[in-house]
Amino acid sequence: MEKRLVLAIALSLLVLLSWSAISPKPQPIDNKGVMNDKGQIEVKTQQILASNSAAVLLQPVLEPAKEVVKFTQGSRDIIFDPSKASIVDVVFKNKLEHHLSLKFGLLSDNNNLFKQESISNEQISFVYQDQNKRISKKFIIPNDSYIIDLEIKIQNLSSSPLLLNPQLILGRLDLSAKNIQSRYQDILLSSKEKTIHSAAGKELLVNDLKFVGLRDQYFCAILEPVDLITSAYVKKINPQETEVGISGNEITLKPGEQIGHLYRIYLGPQDLKILDSIKPEWSAIIYFGVFDFIAQLLLQLLGFFYSLVHNWGWAIIILSLAVYLLLFPLSLKQMRSMKEMQLLQPKIDALRKELKDNPQRLNKEIMELYKEHKVNPLGGCLPLLLQMPIFFALYQALIRSVALRGAHFLWIKDLSSPDQLFTLKNSIPLLGNQVNILPILMAIGMFVQQKISMVKATGEAAQQQKIMSIIMPIMFGVIFYQMPSGLVLYWFVNSVLMLIYQVRLNKQK
Repeated sequence: MEKRLVLAIALSLLVLLSWSAISPKPQPIDNKGVMNDKGQIEVKTQQILASNSAAVLLQPVLEPAKEVVKFTQGSRDIIFDPSKASIVDVVFKNKLEHHLSLKFGLLSDNNNLFKQESISNEQISFVYQDQNKRISKKFIIPNDSYIIDLEIKIQNLSSSPLLLNPQLILGRLDLSAKNIQSRYQDILLSSKEKTIHSAAGKELLVNDLKFVGLRDQYFCAILEPVDLITSAYVKKINPQETEVGISGNEITLKPGEQIGHLYRIYLGPQDLKILDSIKPEWSAIIYFGVFDFIAQLLLQLLGFFYSLVHNWGWAIIILSLAVYLLLFPLSLKQMRSMKEMQLLQPKIDALRKELKDNPQRLNKEIMELYKEHKVNPLGGCLPLLLQMPIFFALYQALIRSVALRGAHFLWIKDLSSPDQLFTLKNSIPLLGNQVNILPILMAIGMFVQQKISMVKATGEAAQQQKIMSIIMPIMFGVIFYQMPSGLVLYWFVNSVLMLIYQVRLNKQK
């Protein structure tokens, strides 16, 4: 029974996680712009191909190649499109380079061509003016902060009333298969009544908005109107693009009148401490799905252990030990149940031989045998079932943990990626050309544990056990092979602890 359960769980893992295991890693995009020697902003222009800017807000037509302005500040580059006064991309350069693509981020007016007005160490502004109106957009970007304040002012220069439809795009998400980040993208909409976490491909409309956010694997963008009652929307522009933004009520601007709105924006990592220090409500952007509560708790524990040892690898090992101790009473019951099953196996084999032609009576006699010796045949399943929510929660937490990006441990260069020791010239089916040590060690440990905990059997049952003791470690090894090394490290340490206690238990009479 237990072998079938383990096999079922393994197959579930294979279905749910293999897509993540075999997916290629995002590759950093080369960016030639750098900060000058004085640490000041260095404004550069570079060409973006029309294929990267194919869709626009109102008229989906191809645009010509255009110039962009790079606002460099500390470890972050903000790439502006001056003609639209919008943000194309945000490049984070801590440890490993990462691009948070917004495409039309904070675009408010797509019908007019803006011009860059001014730039300094902590702000950049753009302006558009014709005979009827003047629009100015000022991005205030303090040093050492992920917060941006956006001031938009509109002045009616004509002699007639001007009808305005306030709208601001937070960003556009690329859902195409070529975008490796597409599987991590989702959206947060927070109103006065509820908070919604939504997949990027679903259209939504939320009134009485408090704030709206979007995210990829590690970083996020959050937009909150300060002095404007708005609604948030998520709409499909085309099958491969989703737009996220806010819109307000129509406003009539009298001749000579000016109106202004302020928006607060966060462009930074999905880091709970940073978000809590700015605005605790915004931390809702960090969400791990069904097992969110468990994942949040594990991340808090992991952060606490890191504060003690100052190494994420050791923190994961301590976390694995803590979870093992927490589940130890159940694990002990599991191992003792397996040992009792082993002692009963000769009697079960004798019954199977005696009653092979009467399966109903055989099952009844076996259950009576279990009852007589107070053995629960399902006693070994519960700890494994309890580990599954922890495993899935930890998987979501570690695969999205920005703190683990580039974190070293022993030979592991990045705990958020497989622990690649070296690369082969030729690829191995299902595994690729990387040699990852931890999954191999984990599979070996699992094989040894199954061998020493195997119930004694004869005939067909013995053959099945032998096959399972080989198939299961191989299957788990393949499933874990391309997973984040931090997750594999957790599972490996847990397996080693189980193996050590199993050896000790086997020595007992």
